[in-house]
Amino acid sequence: MRKDVLEYINQQKELKKFIREQPLWYRKLSRNPTDLQKLEIESLHYYKKTIPHQVEKLTNNVQMASMMFYMLQSMKDQN
Repeated sequence: MRKDVLEYINQQKELKKFIREQPLWYRKLSRNPTDLQKLEIESLHYYKKTIPHQVEKLTNNVQMASMMFYMLQSMKDQN
């Protein structure tokens, strides 16, 4: 792998971890170092850090809080 690509990956802990979990990317980058941007995008999808994933997580949290609120409210009404 090219030295500059390797240094960039070593600076990004999450990318380094991703490559260890997905060794196919090490081979891909060795053959084509310009795929670094694809690696970053794939890593975001793998760790679910894309905007749609974050929106889904927020939605789930809001739904959970709403459900807890209504559950507490119904318990209060029973007493």
